[in-house]
Amino acid sequence: MTQLTPSSSALAAVDTALSAVPQVHALRESWLLAAIEVVRPLFRAKQLHIPACQVSVGFASSGNRLGHIGQCWSTCSSSVPVNQIFISPTLSDSYDVLDTLVHELIHAVDDCKHKHGKEFKKIALGLGLKGPMRSAGAGPELKLKLLALMPQLGPYPHASLAVSMKKAVHRNRPRAQCKTCGFQVPMLRKFLAFGPPICPQDKVEMEALGDWEAI
Repeated sequence: MTQLTPSSSALAAVDTALSAVPQVHALRESWLLAAIEVVRPLFRAKQLHIPACQVSVGFASSGNRLGHIGQCWSTCSSSVPVNQIFISPTLSDSYDVLDTLVHELIHAVDDCKHKHGKEFKKIALGLGLKGPMRSAGAGPELKLKLLALMPQLGPYPHASLAVSMKKAVHRNRPRAQCKTCGFQVPMLRKFLAFGPPICPQDKVEMEALGDWEAI
């Protein structure tokens, strides 16, 4: 019996077809790890090596207070020499997650040594990111490349977490000032009911400045 051996071109065509088949990921971490492999060729084309990374879903160290949607930790921050990336649970759109992941992977390439400085900017612009570096996302060309890769990943298995962002209210601290010499003194709230003190220099009652309402 004659045994037929597939040609290399036929095998390549099969590999291409299989890679285009949408995958169904039951876990978010599985999707994120697959996403790293999907974008790895984009980095490799720019002679950039993505190091070993652990990637998961979680809030940045600042919580949701500053609205950060991704964070990468350096290898020095971990007990094992691996970069750790967290994607905010407020994100559920597959493209937004992939776009955010690419940003954080640039930090991993740099091992978070230069934050969003010129070294980060050089890598980001080379890959096709645009905008202020702290929030840089895919530019038009890179966006098309990422969108073309989306079918390989399938849907992102996560429902967005709605978290309210409460901004801290900064009050103007109560203080007292002398109208004559300008001497100022901060006031403790428990003593506001006593009224402004007497200036030790001019012996006159000082005027109230700042928030004296919260007595």
